[in-house]
Amino acid sequence: MLSVTDRQFFSVAVLIYGVSTAYSFFLWRKGFREDNRLLYLLILVGLAFHTVAMALRGFSFSRCPVTNLYEATAFTAWSIAAAFLVLGLLRRLRFLGAFASPLLFCMGVFALMPNLDTHGPQPQFKHSLSSLHMSLTLLGYGAFGLAALSSAMYLTQERDLKFHKLRAVRALLPPIERLETVTARLLTGGWVLLSGGLLLGMVWLRHEKGVYLRSDPKIVWSFFVWLTYLIVMVSHWRYAQRGRRFAWAAVGSFSFIMLTFWGFNLLSELQHP
Repeated sequence: MLSVTDRQFFSVAVLIYGVSTAYSFFLWRKGFREDNRLLYLLILVGLAFHTVAMALRGFSFSRCPVTNLYEATAFTAWSIAAAFLVLGLLRRLRFLGAFASPLLFCMGVFALMPNLDTHGPQPQFKHSLSSLHMSLTLLGYGAFGLAALSSAMYLTQERDLKFHKLRAVRALLPPIERLETVTARLLTGGWVLLSGGLLLGMVWLRHEKGVYLRSDPKIVWSFFVWLTYLIVMVSHWRYAQRGRRFAWAAVGSFSFIMLTFWGFNLLSELQHP
C-alpha cells in the first residue's frame, strides 16, 4: 500500500489555493458582487490538506515543523489561511480571501521549489523553546500578511470611491473605516507575537551560545522588522497617520518581509551553522 507523504498533502493544498486564486480573479472582475462562500470553502479545504501535511511532518520528526525554508514558508502560509478563516466568519470580512488566495498560492509554489526542504545531520532547533520562538515569530508574520491584505482592500475601495465608481457602492467589501481598524488590530497582534518570539529567541540564544544578542544577519533583520512595525503603529496611534499612508505602510512593510526573509535566512549562521 502506497503511503502519502506530507509534501504530497501540501501539494494538494497549494493546488486548491491555485483554484481559489483563479476564482478570486472572477470576484475582482465582478467587483466583489458575487457570493463568496465558495471562496471561503476552497480555502477551508486547502487548509485541511495543509494542516494534515504539517501534522505528518511534525510527527515524523517529533518536533514543530519550522526548521528550514520549506517548513517556515508553509507554516507562515498556514497561519495566514487559518487567521483568514476566523475573520471570514464575519461576512463583511470574507473577501479578504480574494487577496489571501494569490498570496497563499505564491507562497506554496515557492515552498515547493527544490532544495528548500533540506536538513542537516541533526535538527536545526533541538529544544521546545526554539520551536515556540519560531512559531510565535511566524504567526506574527502571518498577522502582518493579513494586515497587508486588509490594507490592499482599503486601497481598492478608496480608489473606487475616489473615481466615483458604481462598484464601490455595490461591492460587498467592508467600509474603509472598518478596514483601517482591522489593519491596526492585526498589526498590533502581529507585533505582540513577534515581540514574544524575539524574547524567546534571546532566551534560547543565551542558553545555547551564552549571549542574548549577536551580530547575525537574521537577528539584525528581525529587530529591524520589529522596529519598522513599531514605528508604523506609533505613527498611527500617536500621530494620527491614517488613510492611504497607513495602508501603504502596512503593504510596504510586509512586502519587505516577503522579499528579504529568505535571503537573510540563508545568510544567517544561526540558521545554517
